[in-house]
Amino acid sequence: MTTEHHSTFREILGGDRFGYGAEVVTTRGPSPADSPSKLLDMAAALLDDPRIGWISVTDNPGGGPMLPPDWLAGLFPQRGDRLVLHLTCKDMNRNGLEAAAWRYASEGCENILAITGDYPTGGYGGTADPVFDLDSIGLIALLRAMNEGLPVPGRKGAIETLPATDFYIGCVVSPFKRHERELVPQYFKLQRKIEVGAQWVIPQLGYDMRKFHEVKLFLESRGLGHVPVIGNVYLLTRFVAKLFHSGKLAGCVVSDELLETCEKYTAGEDKGRVFFQELAAKQLAVFKGLGFAAGYLGGIHKAETFGQIIDLAESFGENDWRDFLPEICYAQPGEFFFFDHDPKTGMSDAGSINPEYVKSLARPPKPKDATLGYWISRKVHSLAFDRGKKLYGPMTRLFRWMHRSGKPGLLGRMAYWFERESKHVMYGCKDCGDCSLPDCAYLCPNSACSKGSRNGPCGGSCGGRCELDDKDCFWARVYERLKYYGESETMFQGLPVFYNAELKNTSAWANTYLDLDHHAPAANDGKETADSTTPPKTPSKGNTTDGN
Repeated sequence: MTTEHHSTFREILGGDRFGYGAEVVTTRGPSPADSPSKLLDMAAALLDDPRIGWISVTDNPGGGPMLPPDWLAGLFPQRGDRLVLHLTCKDMNRNGLEAAAWRYASEGCENILAITGDYPTGGYGGTADPVFDLDSIGLIALLRAMNEGLPVPGRKGAIETLPATDFYIGCVVSPFKRHERELVPQYFKLQRKIEVGAQWVIPQLGYDMRKFHEVKLFLESRGLGHVPVIGNVYLLTRFVAKLFHSGKLAGCVVSDELLETCEKYTAGEDKGRVFFQELAAKQLAVFKGLGFAAGYLGGIHKAETFGQIIDLAESFGENDWRDFLPEICYAQPGEFFFFDHDPKTGMSDAGSINPEYVKSLARPPKPKDATLGYWISRKVHSLAFDRGKKLYGPMTRLFRWMHRSGKPGLLGRMAYWFERESKHVMYGCKDCGDCSLPDCAYLCPNSACSKGSRNGPCGGSCGGRCELDDKDCFWARVYERLKYYGESETMFQGLPVFYNAELKNTSAWANTYLDLDHHAPAANDGKETADSTTPPKTPSKGNTTDGN
């Protein structure tokens, strides 16, 4: 085993040299340390390879059950600074996620990629019910709070501050979206992730270098060009190309044109092996030329194959990447780009935003979701729920009077009944008690989003449809509504939304006016936290629900 010094993952992303990372996927089923498997052998070989800066261990990709990433990390305790562990929100609630984060920190694994996660696709006895108590925004905010020293209730009631962690928090963005209503919210949510605490970025998978380039351009346009971006490369095969093309693997895109090219090369004697490896190596060369911090290789099952592709990428001339960039432009038909590109070079700059998009902001088209009901909801909100304006003060006094005993009186119960029934008819309300209708353009995330996301889109949509392909993407609908009213550019401003499950089946109207829901800390400019260590006093089960 080599004793050569390796830079840490943080040093790689913060340095001047282009680095390389390798993806390792765990297995479903045991793999004991006293009987090393091929997976363990590969991980050890990658960590010993001077060409590989770090290995990244996935967390149940595709939504199926597998060994957790820190199981593998625990077999290499001295190399935690060269391990990146994925942490997803689909299988654990916020308490489980916090516990997992504490476990990672205690094991010396501080590089975490925070992801919402894929919708579960199977499980023992049937498909598992997902959790999604937090989304990626909430998870990033939690990890940042742990880095700052998490305040918690002590044994005697006083607030204690736990020892600060030192997580190096990464996030994902999905630029390979076909429509504006899908892509623009992805970019805006990326900005929010960084504002909340993400320190590095990795895009999801696609094979159009212009879209990868757009991620860096967007960050530069928002004054975030200093944030390291890792280029994502997945070694294709005929099977993988067909899977990505089908849209059944969330966030992974292969266009019609690329699939045809893959079919052509796989008909050859080598089954396309040389073509696929050259494509991966050329992608790495483009990332290096564009100023990405590193390249990340996945879809490979042998340690020596990682080295072969890296060696090929390093063998190219210094400026060869300029020829490769326009060559690897496998876009989807009619695909929307946020920036203008030179068709010859595929290059652009942060100041060349798509002029059609800019024009549409001034005169946005009316979407089908800009309904009369939405217009009425906006008017009612501005009249009665806009904090500090118009009827907000009188309504606050009324609801305080109706709940003066700590429980709703007859009028309070009647108001709750009216709220619950009317909101069910108008919005499909699920009576959560901590309403995000105002955060989501008066579409209910609990009834219209498969993951119940209140902080922006996941990366799973395909062609404007939900990851489950049973409805339009929730956040694409939100975006179109807000854009029509000139509010899309600010759609993710403000504190992250943390749903308080303690308020379920209580009046959201009352919770708003009594400052019990997530709107209260947002109105206080962050002086309180939505994930408060002191739970709000909950109205009794006979209150009102939210429609503000």
